[in-house]
Amino acid sequence: MTDVRTRRLSPPLRRALPWFVAGLLVVTAGLPSAAALGALPTAPTIGYAHPESGDTNATVNLTDAPAFVPNALTANPNSTFSVKLVNSGAYNHTFTLAKVPNVVLNTSWSPSSLDSFFATNGSLANVTVGPGATAYANVTFNASVSGDTFEFVSVVPYQFQAGMYGFLSMAVTGPGLELMENTTDSFAFVPAVLAANASHYPIKLDVLVTNQGSLSHTFTVSPLSNYTLSPANFTSTFATNAPLVSESINSGVGTTAWANFTVRAPGVYQYICTIPSHFANGMTGFLYVGVPPPPSSAPPSTAIVDTWILIGSGVLLGIGVLVAIIAAYTGRFPSKPAGPDGHHP
Repeated sequence: MTDVRTRRLSPPLRRALPWFVAGLLVVTAGLPSAAALGALPTAPTIGYAHPESGDTNATVNLTDAPAFVPNALTANPNSTFSVKLVNSGAYNHTFTLAKVPNVVLNTSWSPSSLDSFFATNGSLANVTVGPGATAYANVTFNASVSGDTFEFVSVVPYQFQAGMYGFLSMAVTGPGLELMENTTDSFAFVPAVLAANASHYPIKLDVLVTNQGSLSHTFTVSPLSNYTLSPANFTSTFATNAPLVSESINSGVGTTAWANFTVRAPGVYQYICTIPSHFANGMTGFLYVGVPPPPSSAPPSTAIVDTWILIGSGVLLGIGVLVAIIAAYTGRFPSKPAGPDGHHP
């Protein structure tokens, strides 16, 4: 008599199925967080911006260092800018203002290369001042130069190469934006995020900073977007790239100061307090110009947990694959216990 029995289908992968399911579930839990980590917005990197001021006249000392003191000037468009030049040294110097805006001259040029640049492009002013003498440079600007910057140098051989140069920045005409910030004795800016939804560039920003404590502070804005300042690098960064503004906030509750500056393009700009140890203790914030700020109630990062979830899911999937391979070779895993005759069915 033939023993006819119905055998249930047992493919090898059926034994490994629970391992695959467990691995896929864990992967499903980890992937959304991993995807979010890769989707963080990055602000564009741009170059310099310049502080805004209403001054239209200035006095500049020409020294034998050689240097212009000060070497940063501001002027208004649609006006005549008059600068008094005082030679406090024993050598001739010049105040030579480039005609081409927004160009930074190369200090590695030879004196003849510098002369060639001005011969080709012209100058807005070129005044020679003898030792102990005083002179004036008067330049008229129209509205088209709003937000532009012009470099001035001394063309006496090797004075420019030794550091005798400066920049004349034009104020921005048109509407601006006003923001408010506070400083505290807990070494914090409150709020630590400012946002300016600008519709045109360059744009003038006026930030009213109020001291809520007894310590003095500064409100110093980086000129570089998408660039992270640290207590270790901010001094060297500002030596190469002048801050958009660095306004001192005097000590005393209720003391206020206006920080007025111009931003030339959208981006995220970090601001700090430059008083020793204040930045190191966490006194920093971020200014979002034309870039959406992060949600104020953003959940805490779970990046470390997500990493272990993904690692664990990989281990479970690996076990599932191993079980499938073993089952494919043995037909059953684990094997069915032997019958009375010692044989498998």
